[in-house]
Amino acid sequence: MSVSTATQSTRAMTVPKGTKPTPEKRRGNRLLIWVFLAPTIIGLGLFSLVPIIGSFVLAFFRWDIITAPEFVGGENFVNLATNPTVRVSFLNTIGFVVVAVVVQLAVALGLAILVQSKMPNWLRTFFRSALFFPLILSAASVSLIMAYLFNQEFGLVNQILGWVGIGKVGWLTTGFGAKVVVLFVYVWQNFGFTFLLFIGGVSAIPKEVYEASSIDGATGWSQFRHITLPLVSPTMLVASVMAIISALQIFDQPYVLTRGGPGDETRTAVMVIYESAFQQLDFGGASAIGIVLTLLIMVVTAIQFQLSKRFVFYG
Repeated sequence: MSVSTATQSTRAMTVPKGTKPTPEKRRGNRLLIWVFLAPTIIGLGLFSLVPIIGSFVLAFFRWDIITAPEFVGGENFVNLATNPTVRVSFLNTIGFVVVAVVVQLAVALGLAILVQSKMPNWLRTFFRSALFFPLILSAASVSLIMAYLFNQEFGLVNQILGWVGIGKVGWLTTGFGAKVVVLFVYVWQNFGFTFLLFIGGVSAIPKEVYEASSIDGATGWSQFRHITLPLVSPTMLVASVMAIISALQIFDQPYVLTRGGPGDETRTAVMVIYESAFQQLDFGGASAIGIVLTLLIMVVTAIQFQLSKRFVFYG
Protein backbone atom coordinates (compact mmCIF):
# COMPACT_ATOMS: atom_id res chain seq x y z
CA MET A 1 0.00 0.00 0.00
CA SER A 2 1.43 3.38 -0.98
CA VAL A 3 1.80 6.27 1.48
CA SER A 4 -0.92 8.36 -0.23
CA THR A 5 -3.36 5.43 -0.16
CA ALA A 6 -2.65 4.87 3.53
CA THR A 7 -3.17 8.55 4.28
CA GLN A 8 -6.52 8.59 2.48
CA SER A 9 -7.61 5.46 4.32
CA THR A 10 -6.66 7.05 7.67
CA ARG A 11 -8.65 10.23 6.86
CA ALA A 12 -11.62 8.11 5.84
CA MET A 13 -11.50 6.33 9.21
CA THR A 14 -10.93 9.45 11.39
CA VAL A 15 -13.28 11.94 9.68
CA PRO A 16 -16.90 10.83 9.97
CA LYS A 17 -19.17 11.25 7.02
CA GLY A 18 -21.53 14.21 6.99
CA THR A 19 -19.25 16.67 8.93
CA LYS A 20 -19.21 19.12 6.04
CA PRO A 21 -22.21 21.46 6.50
CA THR A 22 -24.83 21.31 3.83
CA PRO A 23 -25.94 24.46 1.98
CA GLU A 24 -29.14 24.49 4.02
CA LYS A 25 -27.20 24.33 7.28
CA ARG A 26 -24.87 27.14 6.15
CA ARG A 27 -27.86 29.32 5.31
CA GLY A 28 -29.36 28.52 8.71
CA ASN A 29 -26.12 29.47 10.47
CA ARG A 30 -25.96 32.77 8.59
CA LEU A 31 -29.58 33.47 9.48
CA LEU A 32 -28.86 32.72 13.13
CA ILE A 33 -25.90 35.12 13.08
CA TRP A 34 -28.06 37.92 11.69
CA VAL A 35 -30.75 37.20 14.30
CA PHE A 36 -28.22 37.69 17.11
CA LEU A 37 -26.73 40.79 15.46
CA ALA A 38 -30.09 42.39 14.65
CA PRO A 39 -30.76 44.00 18.07
CA THR A 40 -27.35 45.69 18.11
CA ILE A 41 -27.55 46.81 14.49
CA ILE A 42 -31.09 48.16 14.93
CA GLY A 43 -30.12 49.91 18.17
CA LEU A 44 -27.07 51.55 16.61
CA GLY A 45 -29.09 52.59 13.58
CA LEU A 46 -32.01 54.07 15.50
CA PHE A 47 -30.12 55.68 18.37
CA SER A 48 -26.79 56.59 16.75
CA LEU A 49 -26.83 56.70 12.95
CA VAL A 50 -30.27 58.28 12.50
CA PRO A 51 -29.64 61.08 15.07
CA ILE A 52 -26.24 61.84 13.52
CA ILE A 53 -27.73 62.16 10.03
CA GLY A 54 -30.69 64.12 11.41
CA SER A 55 -28.41 66.56 13.26
CA PHE A 56 -26.29 67.12 10.17
CA VAL A 57 -29.38 67.89 8.05
CA LEU A 58 -30.97 70.02 10.78
CA ALA A 59 -27.86 72.20 11.03
CA PHE A 60 -28.86 73.82 7.73
CA PHE A 61 -32.38 74.66 8.89
CA ARG A 62 -34.04 77.02 11.34
CA TRP A 63 -36.49 75.00 13.43
CA ASP A 64 -38.20 75.59 16.77
CA ILE A 65 -40.48 72.49 16.75
CA ILE A 66 -43.57 74.73 16.60
CA THR A 67 -43.19 76.03 13.04
CA ALA A 68 -42.08 74.20 9.91
CA PRO A 69 -38.31 73.92 9.31
CA GLU A 70 -36.87 76.75 7.20
CA PHE A 71 -33.77 76.15 5.08
CA VAL A 72 -31.09 78.76 5.92
CA GLY A 73 -27.98 77.20 4.38
CA GLY A 74 -24.84 77.94 6.38
CA GLU A 75 -26.39 80.71 8.45
CA ASN A 76 -26.28 78.67 11.65
CA PHE A 77 -22.54 78.13 11.26
CA VAL A 78 -21.98 81.84 10.54
CA ASN A 79 -23.89 82.73 13.69
CA LEU A 80 -21.59 80.52 15.75
CA ALA A 81 -18.59 82.63 14.80
CA THR A 82 -20.31 85.81 15.97
CA ASN A 83 -21.87 84.37 19.14
CA PRO A 84 -19.69 85.27 22.15
CA THR A 85 -21.29 82.61 24.35
CA VAL A 86 -20.35 79.88 21.88
CA ARG A 87 -16.77 81.15 21.63
CA VAL A 88 -16.39 81.31 25.41
CA SER A 89 -17.89 77.84 25.84
CA PHE A 90 -15.46 76.29 23.38
CA LEU A 91 -12.50 78.08 24.99
CA ASN A 92 -13.67 76.87 28.41
CA THR A 93 -14.03 73.34 27.07
CA ILE A 94 -10.58 73.29 25.47
CA GLY A 95 -8.94 74.74 28.59
CA PHE A 96 -10.75 72.24 30.78
CA VAL A 97 -9.71 69.32 28.55
CA VAL A 98 -6.03 70.28 28.68
CA VAL A 99 -5.93 70.48 32.48
CA ALA A 100 -8.35 67.64 33.25
CA VAL A 101 -6.73 65.10 30.94
CA VAL A 102 -3.20 65.86 32.17
CA VAL A 103 -4.28 65.58 35.81
CA GLN A 104 -6.37 62.47 35.15
CA LEU A 105 -3.57 60.64 33.35
CA ALA A 106 -0.95 61.65 35.93
CA VAL A 107 -3.09 60.63 38.91
CA ALA A 108 -4.19 57.36 37.30
CA LEU A 109 -0.66 56.35 36.27
CA GLY A 110 0.81 57.29 39.64
CA LEU A 111 -1.82 55.30 41.53
CA ALA A 112 -1.46 52.33 39.15
CA ILE A 113 2.30 52.18 39.80
CA LEU A 114 1.70 52.52 43.54
CA VAL A 115 -0.95 49.79 43.64
CA GLN A 116 1.20 47.43 41.55
CA SER A 117 4.12 47.88 43.95
CA LYS A 118 4.87 45.35 46.65
CA MET A 119 1.75 44.86 48.77
CA PRO A 120 -0.53 41.96 49.73
CA ASN A 121 -2.93 40.81 47.02
CA TRP A 122 -5.99 41.50 49.19
CA LEU A 123 -4.88 45.10 49.69
CA ARG A 124 -4.20 45.50 45.97
CA THR A 125 -7.69 44.19 45.19
CA PHE A 126 -9.21 46.57 47.74
CA PHE A 127 -7.52 49.62 46.18
CA ARG A 128 -8.52 48.57 42.67
CA SER A 129 -12.16 48.33 43.70
CA ALA A 130 -12.15 51.49 45.81
CA LEU A 131 -10.52 53.65 43.15
CA PHE A 132 -12.86 52.38 40.44
CA PHE A 133 -16.00 52.83 42.58
CA PRO A 134 -16.63 56.56 41.80
CA LEU A 135 -17.03 55.71 38.10
CA ILE A 136 -20.17 53.64 38.69
CA LEU A 137 -21.92 56.50 40.51
CA SER A 138 -24.29 58.88 38.77
CA ALA A 139 -22.54 62.09 37.74
CA ALA A 140 -25.60 64.15 38.68
CA SER A 141 -25.89 62.66 42.17
CA VAL A 142 -22.16 63.07 42.82
CA SER A 143 -22.32 66.68 41.67
CA LEU A 144 -25.28 67.38 43.97
CA ILE A 145 -23.38 66.01 46.96
CA MET A 146 -20.28 67.99 46.02
CA ALA A 147 -22.37 71.16 45.71
CA TYR A 148 -23.30 70.79 49.38
CA LEU A 149 -19.74 69.94 50.42
CA PHE A 150 -18.34 73.04 48.69
CA ASN A 151 -21.15 75.40 49.71
CA GLN A 152 -19.70 78.69 50.91
CA GLU A 153 -21.91 79.04 54.01
CA PHE A 154 -22.44 75.53 55.40
CA GLY A 155 -20.24 73.27 53.29
CA LEU A 156 -18.02 70.74 55.04
CA VAL A 157 -14.95 71.85 53.08
CA ASN A 158 -15.16 75.43 54.38
CA GLN A 159 -15.83 74.15 57.90
CA ILE A 160 -12.62 72.13 57.79
CA LEU A 161 -10.73 75.12 56.42
CA GLY A 162 -12.17 77.23 59.24
CA TRP A 163 -10.59 74.89 61.82
CA VAL A 164 -7.14 75.84 60.50
CA GLY A 165 -7.91 79.56 60.37
CA ILE A 166 -8.86 79.93 56.70
CA GLY A 167 -11.95 82.02 56.00
CA LYS A 168 -14.92 80.98 53.91
CA VAL A 169 -13.97 80.36 50.29
CA GLY A 170 -16.51 81.06 47.55
CA TRP A 171 -15.90 77.78 45.76
CA LEU A 172 -18.96 77.99 43.53
CA THR A 173 -19.40 81.77 43.44
CA THR A 174 -16.03 82.79 41.98
CA GLY A 175 -14.71 81.94 38.54
CA PHE A 176 -11.48 80.30 39.70
CA GLY A 177 -13.14 78.43 42.58
CA ALA A 178 -15.92 77.08 40.35
CA LYS A 179 -13.39 75.83 37.78
CA VAL A 180 -11.37 74.11 40.50
CA VAL A 181 -14.46 72.36 41.90
CA VAL A 182 -15.70 71.22 38.46
CA LEU A 183 -12.21 69.95 37.62
CA PHE A 184 -11.88 68.13 40.94
CA VAL A 185 -15.30 66.46 40.72
CA TYR A 186 -14.79 65.39 37.10
CA VAL A 187 -11.31 63.94 37.63
CA TRP A 188 -12.29 62.22 40.89
CA GLN A 189 -15.21 60.48 39.23
CA ASN A 190 -13.60 59.58 35.90
CA PHE A 191 -10.00 58.61 36.63
CA GLY A 192 -11.05 55.11 37.74
CA PHE A 193 -11.35 53.75 34.21
CA THR A 194 -7.99 55.25 33.20
CA PHE A 195 -6.54 53.78 36.38
CA LEU A 196 -7.67 50.28 35.38
CA LEU A 197 -6.15 50.72 31.91
CA PHE A 198 -2.81 51.65 33.45
CA ILE A 199 -3.06 48.74 35.90
CA GLY A 200 -3.16 46.43 32.90
CA GLY A 201 -0.32 48.24 31.17
CA VAL A 202 1.96 48.35 34.20
CA SER A 203 1.31 44.73 35.19
CA ALA A 204 2.25 43.60 31.65
CA ILE A 205 5.80 44.93 32.02
CA PRO A 206 8.14 41.99 32.78
CA LYS A 207 9.74 42.19 36.23
CA GLU A 208 12.99 40.95 34.72
CA VAL A 209 13.37 44.30 32.94
CA TYR A 210 13.35 46.17 36.26
CA GLU A 211 15.68 43.63 37.86
CA ALA A 212 18.17 43.97 35.01
CA SER A 213 18.05 47.76 35.21
CA SER A 214 18.60 47.63 38.99
CA ILE A 215 21.75 45.60 38.43
CA ASP A 216 22.93 48.35 36.06
CA GLY A 217 22.34 50.92 38.81
CA ALA A 218 19.09 52.48 37.54
CA THR A 219 17.16 54.42 40.19
CA GLY A 220 13.39 54.63 40.65
CA TRP A 221 13.02 57.80 38.56
CA SER A 222 15.35 56.47 35.87
CA GLN A 223 13.35 53.22 35.70
CA PHE A 224 10.11 55.18 35.42
CA ARG A 225 11.44 57.41 32.65
CA HIS A 226 13.29 54.82 30.56
CA ILE A 227 11.28 51.65 31.22
CA THR A 228 7.79 52.31 32.58
CA LEU A 229 6.85 55.25 30.35
CA PRO A 230 8.01 53.71 27.05
CA LEU A 231 6.46 50.31 27.76
CA VAL A 232 3.18 51.79 28.96
CA SER A 233 2.96 54.28 26.07
CA PRO A 234 0.44 52.17 24.05
CA THR A 235 -1.86 52.19 27.07
CA MET A 236 -1.19 55.92 27.44
CA LEU A 237 -2.38 56.46 23.86
CA VAL A 238 -5.66 54.59 24.41
CA ALA A 239 -6.23 56.28 27.77
CA SER A 240 -5.53 59.78 26.44
CA VAL A 241 -7.79 59.34 23.40
CA MET A 242 -10.69 58.15 25.53
CA ALA A 243 -10.06 60.79 28.21
CA ILE A 244 -10.01 63.66 25.69
CA ILE A 245 -13.17 62.48 23.92
CA SER A 246 -14.94 62.20 27.27
CA ALA A 247 -13.70 65.57 28.57
CA LEU A 248 -14.75 67.39 25.40
CA GLN A 249 -18.31 66.24 26.11
CA ILE A 250 -18.44 67.33 29.77
CA PHE A 251 -21.92 68.42 30.81
CA ASP A 252 -23.22 66.96 34.07
CA GLN A 253 -20.71 68.39 36.53
CA PRO A 254 -20.75 72.07 35.46
CA TYR A 255 -24.50 72.02 34.82
CA VAL A 256 -25.40 70.65 38.26
CA LEU A 257 -22.70 72.49 40.21
CA THR A 258 -22.72 75.96 38.66
CA ARG A 259 -25.22 76.08 35.75
CA GLY A 260 -22.25 77.41 33.75
CA GLY A 261 -21.61 80.29 36.13
CA PRO A 262 -20.57 82.54 37.56
CA GLY A 263 -21.23 84.32 34.30
CA ASP A 264 -19.90 82.01 31.59
CA GLU A 265 -16.83 80.86 33.53
CA THR A 266 -17.75 77.16 33.52
CA ARG A 267 -20.08 77.03 30.53
CA THR A 268 -19.08 74.24 28.13
CA ALA A 269 -19.88 73.42 24.51
CA VAL A 270 -22.36 70.65 25.37
CA MET A 271 -24.13 72.97 27.82
CA VAL A 272 -24.62 75.50 25.02
CA ILE A 273 -26.02 72.71 22.80
CA TYR A 274 -28.52 71.83 25.52
CA GLU A 275 -29.49 75.44 26.19
CA SER A 276 -29.85 76.27 22.49
CA ALA A 277 -32.04 73.23 21.80
CA PHE A 278 -34.21 72.86 24.89
CA GLN A 279 -34.32 76.38 26.34
CA GLN A 280 -34.13 78.60 23.26
CA LEU A 281 -35.72 76.02 20.89
CA ASP A 282 -33.01 76.70 18.31
CA PHE A 283 -32.48 73.15 17.14
CA GLY A 284 -30.67 74.18 13.98
CA GLY A 285 -28.11 76.21 15.92
CA ALA A 286 -27.69 73.42 18.47
CA SER A 287 -27.07 70.91 15.67
CA ALA A 288 -24.46 73.21 14.14
CA ILE A 289 -22.62 73.42 17.47
CA GLY A 290 -22.79 69.63 17.76
CA ILE A 291 -21.27 69.19 14.30
CA VAL A 292 -18.43 71.59 15.13
CA LEU A 293 -17.76 69.73 18.39
CA THR A 294 -17.79 66.39 16.55
CA LEU A 295 -15.29 67.69 13.99
CA LEU A 296 -13.10 69.00 16.81
CA ILE A 297 -13.11 65.56 18.45
CA MET A 298 -12.20 63.91 15.14
CA VAL A 299 -9.35 66.35 14.47
CA VAL A 300 -7.89 65.99 17.96
CA THR A 301 -8.10 62.19 17.76
CA ALA A 302 -6.41 62.18 14.35
CA ILE A 303 -3.60 64.38 15.69
CA GLN A 304 -3.12 62.00 18.63
CA PHE A 305 -2.75 59.00 16.34
CA GLN A 306 -0.30 60.91 14.14
CA LEU A 307 1.81 61.85 17.15
CA SER A 308 1.67 58.27 18.39
CA LYS A 309 3.88 57.21 15.49
CA ARG A 310 6.72 59.13 17.13
CA PHE A 311 6.03 58.72 20.84
CA VAL A 312 4.40 55.30 21.24
CA PHE A 313 6.73 52.36 21.70
CA TYR A 314 5.44 48.97 20.55
CA GLY A 315 8.14 46.69 21.88
